[in-house]
Amino acid sequence: MRIHEVLKGKDARLVTCKPEDAVGTVADLMTAHKIGALPVRDEEGRLIGMLSERDVAQGFARYGEILSRKTVRTLMSSPVITCRLEDEVRSAMVTMSRQRIRHLPVVEGEALVGVVSQGDLMARLLEQSELENAVLRDRVIALR
Repeated sequence: MRIHEVLKGKDARLVTCKPEDAVGTVADLMTAHKIGALPVRDEEGRLIGMLSERDVAQGFARYGEILSRKTVRTLMSSPVITCRLEDEVRSAMVTMSRQRIRHLPVVEGEALVGVVSQGDLMARLLEQSELENAVLRDRVIALR
């Protein structure tokens, strides 16, 4: 199974932020959309970072109450680890595990086309496993 198959089942809207956005505003955006991480794009739309819930939590530990007024650039993770549409889901899972990240931006050339989460990938792998089990069960029953 490939990443493009996972993206087919997701909402096509891509929520992003800018490096000069206030962390408080972006945290509200993440909460409103129930998103655990946001891609950060520059003025030309290039992917330059990621801002995750973990980044915000660490920022709160570092800056305390003034965190909401800090800019995304202050906290974002960069450079960004990405995957491609044609990458295998299992390969993306290995990347996420090794890099200790839960969200992976998907790029096609230079263009950001989506974001997949560990939850997205696990759900698709589970669906695939259940389908394979059902097929095997049907074959065993047919052989009896």
